[in-house]
Amino acid sequence: MKEQNWVLNILKNKYFVTITLFVVWMGFFDTKDWGLIRERQIKLEALQKSEKEMAKLIADTRAELSMLKTSAESVEKYAREKYLMKKDNEDIFVVKTP
Repeated sequence: MKEQNWVLNILKNKYFVTITLFVVWMGFFDTKDWGLIRERQIKLEALQKSEKEMAKLIADTRAELSMLKTSAESVEKYAREKYLMKKDNEDIFVVKTP
């Protein structure tokens, strides 16, 4: 009987009811509920990771550009490796490994 009375007193407590309703409302029915906040956090982490990868790619590209601007040999090497260009009297064989 004491246990039932104790539980009943807690359920009748206006502060407990108010806090419970607030938590349920914020958790499920609000426009900025916890699920949406978590989804946005996950998306933000993915975008930050992508930003780091893009920054690294930009740095690599800038280094490659500065190398191409400095010497003619590097331009020829780049054209041969990237675009498979050749001189008039040469033959190129492309071997692809599995």
